[in-house]
Amino acid sequence: MAIERTLSIIKPDGLEKGIIGKVLSRFETKALKPVAMRMQWLSQREAEGFYAVHKARPFFKDLVAFMTSGPVVVMVLEGENAVAKNREVMGATDPAKAAPDTLRKDFATNVEKNTVHGSDSTENAKIEIAYFFRDTEIQTYAWKR
Repeated sequence: MAIERTLSIIKPDGLEKGIIGKVLSRFETKALKPVAMRMQWLSQREAEGFYAVHKARPFFKDLVAFMTSGPVVVMVLEGENAVAKNREVMGATDPAKAAPDTLRKDFATNVEKNTVHGSDSTENAKIEIAYFFRDTEIQTYAWKR
């Protein structure tokens, strides 16, 4: 299996609920290690740029408003098949359809306030990671050097 990196975001509702540690614990339990992480408050421009792929969709304006409503935690997760594993840990976008013991099933409020974002492909992961992090900000664990 391939070691990959993926972008993960704990959204404003996750920070409001005080579950950063619980989210990180779920990732680490599934062998997804954070190799870059920061808390930041997205500007309108940053949120619009990041979600530009959804610009023509009717939910775009609400999505940008939500993502700029409070701070987020952006991180790069690394592990075997990180993209697929992260999506499995997150669960379906709609928490009502998410599998038990997934982040969205356990913590999300609805489709809009669904607690976490994760890259949907290795190609998009590279683009999304580069949107938030310079290569020099991404670390490796000491035992891997």
